[in-house]
Amino acid sequence: MQNVKCFVCVLLCFVCSFNSFAQGPPITGDKPIMLGANNWVVKTLTEIRHTESGNFVKVPLMVHYLPASNVLVGVHAPFVSYNFKEGAQGQTLGDVELLAKYQFYRKDKTGKTFRLVAKTLQTLPTGKSLNLDGISTGDYQSYVGVVAGYESIKYGISNELGYNLSPSNDMDEFRYKLGFGLPLLKSTYPVNQVNLYFEYQSSWFTTIDEYLMLYAQGIQYAKGRLTVEASVQFPLIQTVPEAGQRNFSLFLGTRYIF
Repeated sequence: MQNVKCFVCVLLCFVCSFNSFAQGPPITGDKPIMLGANNWVVKTLTEIRHTESGNFVKVPLMVHYLPASNVLVGVHAPFVSYNFKEGAQGQTLGDVELLAKYQFYRKDKTGKTFRLVAKTLQTLPTGKSLNLDGISTGDYQSYVGVVAGYESIKYGISNELGYNLSPSNDMDEFRYKLGFGLPLLKSTYPVNQVNLYFEYQSSWFTTIDEYLMLYAQGIQYAKGRLTVEASVQFPLIQTVPEAGQRNFSLFLGTRYIF
């Protein structure tokens, strides 16, 4: 019951935040702002995760393409290194992901915009069965969600609410992400900006009734078409077995627009 109350609280945050602003792109979250048609984005966001059971690294190669200004498709191919404290070590291909996004609502005003995006992420069972959520599970998963953001040149907020179905195990998940962005420099074109990010993730695993809330503090530098970023993420609440508990994750990323 306590887990349900926590999840209801973050849902209330989701509703209230529609009256705020968004600054993007987030680091550990997603964004509703899309580029123009026929643009390519090549990016990576390496995660170095330290847990009670061992240390793990995920290095994904992510390629996104926009066939239209309101449609995005992408593929994520991760390389995974795993080192269990009392078990196996090695390197392998992780779970490949197929991404699709459709922007179905957009309202622009001077210096600000509000947008809504429908999103699906299909996770293919290409990785080993390492029982590492978000890295390598070896199980097929299907995620559907909505990303919302209201962005201005001063500050902002982004949201994502969705459900991840994992039919071959008991890890079905309600997921909510909330991200605040604060630009430190004046808005210019071409882009030359430093952003601070304050990002939360709430995960309620409905079948096994386990709950995880994470917080990430990040910094990002964007110069023209290139972006570099770093973030540290750690758990605020985790009602999961001790072997699966997280200590912290370090994220290091780059992205380039063609």
